[in-house]
Amino acid sequence: MAQPAWQDPEPLALGTAPVPEYGSGSLADLLPTLAAGLEVPGFTALIPELTPARRTCVFLIDGLGWEQIKAHPDEAPFLHSLLPTSRGGTGRPLTAGFPSTTATSLASVGTGLPPGEHGLPGYTARNPQTGELMNQLRWKPWTEPKAWQPYPTVFQLAAAVGVHTAQVSAPMFEQTPLTKIALSGGSFLGRLSGEDRMDVAAQRLAAGDRSLVYTYYSEVDGKGHRFGTDSDAWRGQLMYVDGLARRLAEQLPPRSALYITADHGMIDIPFDEQSRIDFDEDWELSAGVALLGGEGRARHVYAVPGAQADVLAVWREVLGEQFWIASRDEAIAAGWFGPTVDERVYGRIGDVVAAAHDDVIITASVNEPHESAMAGVHGSLTPVEQLVPLLEVRS
Repeated sequence: MAQPAWQDPEPLALGTAPVPEYGSGSLADLLPTLAAGLEVPGFTALIPELTPARRTCVFLIDGLGWEQIKAHPDEAPFLHSLLPTSRGGTGRPLTAGFPSTTATSLASVGTGLPPGEHGLPGYTARNPQTGELMNQLRWKPWTEPKAWQPYPTVFQLAAAVGVHTAQVSAPMFEQTPLTKIALSGGSFLGRLSGEDRMDVAAQRLAAGDRSLVYTYYSEVDGKGHRFGTDSDAWRGQLMYVDGLARRLAEQLPPRSALYITADHGMIDIPFDEQSRIDFDEDWELSAGVALLGGEGRARHVYAVPGAQADVLAVWREVLGEQFWIASRDEAIAAGWFGPTVDERVYGRIGDVVAAAHDDVIITASVNEPHESAMAGVHGSLTPVEQLVPLLEVRS
């Protein structure tokens, strides 16, 4: 029966939000599965479709989601040709995890844990000890890394039992706190050019009888943020990284498996008032809010004490048709952050969590001018942001 025109529309039901495949098909499950294949004690193969290999390499392309590869066969002929190999030949993607953003996803990859356990639940999150917003990508303000994320990485555990482990990335990442808590273990080899990274990754893969190598490229994401995925600059980066992937695949030593994946996809949002809701100019949304965290498509909303219920009600009323709006406990119960949430992580999650359903973002023009000006964005639970490839080449 049709809804009467005068009746307020119903907010999006939380049960309609797609939950990441934690435990069987998420980014957090990748390295534990590879470590199990390398006979590292304590790990089990969580992604059952993958076949073990003695030498494994993960090439993570920042910002290159499943939908972007599918949509660009001309710019990425090599990567597109590998789509049928994804997830052990099933032709299916992985899910990034929530929120689908770099700091969260890289921590999930490196620790093998979902966000509710590793404790990086967004681009920015409140530190319950200080009450300040903590930027988990730039690590500002300074927070003791091991206190924030105390679990060992999969690389550290693999190196401890004799697996030859290495990370090959841009030199500037070597000493960052995010690298230390998410991707350390074995050797870090900094190389400026993408070609050098591919060559060194292949060399390190061949250096051990059992090898686990990780390499990374960031500029697909960078150009997407600045210009959007419909830009020539973004397409140029896609063409370039397609060549890098081919270069690495052609150098694989014997008994190797290369897995090409990403930390999230990306969506372009129009620059108009309907698509970009400015929190800093909206008295309704800002009423009762002490801190606004997260990012445009995955917001953590921290209420002033006693205002949690009112903030939830207002956000649901104003945004509930375009966003999945959940209280902290509802988001946790729905499994957005994984099967469990550690006690130390609980207060980092917003009193209200808003995940975009439509092509819309919540900007903050005064407090987040750089982020608010981005053309391409990500963070939510939609397929274009959530789904990431797990393309495979074996030798």
